[in-house]
Amino acid sequence: MAKKKSALRKKFPKFMQKKLVMLYVAIILAFVGLVGRITYINASKGDEYTKLVLEQQQYDSRTIPYKRGDILDRNGTKLATSERVYNVILDVKAMLSDEDYVEPTIRVLTDCFGVDEATVRALIQENPDSRYEPLLKGIDYNKAKEFEEIDADEENYPDVQGIWLEEDYVRNYPYNTLASDVLGFTVDGNVGNAGIEASYNSILNGTDGREYGYLDQDSTVEHTVKEPVNGSTVVSTIDLQVQSIVEKHILAFNEEHRNEASVGEGSANTGVIVMNPQNGEIIAEASYPNFDLNNPRELSAYYTQEQLSAMTDEEQIEALNALWRNFCVSDTYEPGSTIKPFTVAAGLETGALTGDEYFNCGGMLHVGDHDIHCINRSGHGTQSLKEAVENSCNVALMQIGSMIGVDDFCKYQHIFGFGELTGIDLPGDASTAGLLYTPENMDDASLATNAFGQNFNVTMTQLIAGFCSLINGGEYYEPHIVKQIQDENGNIISNEEPVLVKRTISQETSTMVKDYMRGVVLNGSGNKADMEAYEVGGKTGTAEKLPRDNGKYLVSFIGYAPQENPEVVIYVVIDEPNAEDQAQSAFAVQLARDIMDEIFPYLGITKIPGSENTTAEDEMTEDTDESYDEETSDDESYDDSYDDSYDDESYDEYYDESYDEYYDEYE
Repeated sequence: MAKKKSALRKKFPKFMQKKLVMLYVAIILAFVGLVGRITYINASKGDEYTKLVLEQQQYDSRTIPYKRGDILDRNGTKLATSERVYNVILDVKAMLSDEDYVEPTIRVLTDCFGVDEATVRALIQENPDSRYEPLLKGIDYNKAKEFEEIDADEENYPDVQGIWLEEDYVRNYPYNTLASDVLGFTVDGNVGNAGIEASYNSILNGTDGREYGYLDQDSTVEHTVKEPVNGSTVVSTIDLQVQSIVEKHILAFNEEHRNEASVGEGSANTGVIVMNPQNGEIIAEASYPNFDLNNPRELSAYYTQEQLSAMTDEEQIEALNALWRNFCVSDTYEPGSTIKPFTVAAGLETGALTGDEYFNCGGMLHVGDHDIHCINRSGHGTQSLKEAVENSCNVALMQIGSMIGVDDFCKYQHIFGFGELTGIDLPGDASTAGLLYTPENMDDASLATNAFGQNFNVTMTQLIAGFCSLINGGEYYEPHIVKQIQDENGNIISNEEPVLVKRTISQETSTMVKDYMRGVVLNGSGNKADMEAYEVGGKTGTAEKLPRDNGKYLVSFIGYAPQENPEVVIYVVIDEPNAEDQAQSAFAVQLARDIMDEIFPYLGITKIPGSENTTAEDEMTEDTDESYDEETSDDESYDDSYDDSYDDESYDEYYDESYDEYYDEYE
C-alpha cells in the first residue's frame, strides 16, 4: 500500500497537484461566471433577443405559397385562376417594444389599409405578447406596393414597427356564375369542392416553397430559397362562347316563366348539355339555378330575406348542397319519349324489327291487366315504323317492346349505358342501377311502359352519351370535360384522349334511326327545331313525375345536326316548367332552337347544300320567334303533351309496388 502511495507521489508531485486544484477551481469559477452572465442577459435583454429570433423566423424563414393551376376553356380563356394577394400581419409585441412605435404604426394601419383603429387597440389590450395577428386578408399588389414604399421610408416613417405582409393566393372566377356546375370552387386550404376543382384537385394543386434564413460565420443573415412548385393547368372541353349562349337562354326562359310570388323559380331545374357526338367532348353544360363561384354560399338570389331568416342552419346547408348539385350529372328522372329511338334501335339490332313493319294504334293497348293509353287517345290508325316514331305513338312502342322481349330489352338498356356509370370526369356520376328493372322482375306492363320511357330513371349524361352512339354509327364514347393538362408555362403534360368504350349498334341501324328522328323534326312534335339552313333531327319527351296525377311533368328535347355525320348534339331538360300546363315538350324544343340559332353558326356546323349564304337571322320566322303557339300545341297529331300518359286507374294497380320499392331504395 505504501508503495502505491509512493508511486502516485512520483507521478503527481505536490506542485502539480496544486496546479490541478487551481485549474479545477478556475473552471468552476468560469462556469459560475458564465451562468451569471446568461442569467443577467436573460433578465435584462431577454425580450430583445427573443424578438430578434422570432423576427428572423418570420421574415427570414417563411413559407412561399404555390399557385393553384388555372382552368381554361378549350380555346385558352381562363375560367378559373389564382391571383396573388397579401395578408396584413401585425406583430403586436414588436409594435409595443417602444412606446414611440404605437401611434405611427396604428396610423399607417388605418390610413394605408383601412384597418379599424379600435380593432388594433383592442389587440393591444387583449394580446400584448402576440407575434402574429392577421388584420386584413387579400389586399392587392398596388396596396402592397404602397405599404412597401412606406416601410422603406426611414426618414418619414422611422417608428413604424411590427407590420409585415404575408404572400398568398386567392381563387378567382372571372365570369362569376358561368359554368358553375362544371368548374366547382375551392374552400380553405386549396381543396376543390364540386366540378373540375374537385375531380382534378391533386393536379391543380402544387407544393409550397420555403425561404430559410441563417447566420454565416460573420454573423450575417444569409438566405436560401426552395421555390414552390405551382399546380398544373387544366384545359377543359368547354367553349366559353357556347357556354355563355346556353346560360343566356336558360336564364331567359326561367325569367320569362318566373313566379313573381317567389324568387327565381322559372322551373324546378333546367339542364342543357352540348356535346360532340364523335368523341364525347362536352362543349357546354349548364343548369338552372346556378350560383356565383366567387361567393358560392350566397342564397339571397333564390330565397327572400324572410325565407332565409326562417331557415335553420341545417336547412341552409341543405339548400346550398342542392344548389351546388350538378343536375346534368347527378339527378335522375324518367326520360319520357326521348327513349323511343333507343327502343327502336334495340328492335332493329335484335332482329325483332326490320323497318318494314306497320302498327295499328287504336289509342290504347291492353297489357296484362291494364289499359295503357297512347298520347292520341283517338288512335293514330295504321302507321309505318317511321311514322310511329314521328307520331311518338305509345301503342306502337309497347308492341315493339313486346317484340324485343324482356331479356333483350334489359340487355340493351345496359348496352346504351342506362344503369351504368358514365365515367365522366366530374363528381357525382350516378349509375341509376337500382332504378332499372331486371329480367327477373320486369312484367309485361313494366316492359310496355319502359319501352316508351316511363317507369325507369336515367341521368342527362347517361342519355346524351347513349344518344351520341345512336347517331354516330354506334360508337359509345366516354363523356369527358377535360381535354389537356399543361404546366404553368403552357407546355403540354398530357392529352386526355377520347375513350371509345364499346359499340352499341351497327351503322345500318344508326342510319335508319336518324332517318326516323329527322322525320320527328320535319313532321312531328319536334317541328319547332326545324331550321332552314341545317338538317336537324331529334326527339321530344314528356314524362309525368311521381306521384302521378299531381300535374308535375319533365319535358325534354334532344337534337343533332347535320343529318349525315352529326357534329353536335344538344339535350334540353326542363323539370317542372312554371306553367299552368307543364306537359308541353314545346318548351324544351323552343329553348333548344333558340340555342341552336346562335351556336350553329359559331361552331361552323355543316349547312344544307345551297344554303351557305343563309344567316341565323334569315332562318328565324315570326312563328318561331313566338315563344309558344298554344293552338298548335293542342294538336294531338304531333304534340307530345300527353306523351307517355295512360289510364290513371290502371296505373295505381301496378306502379305502386316494384318501381316505388326501387325509388325508395335510391332515395
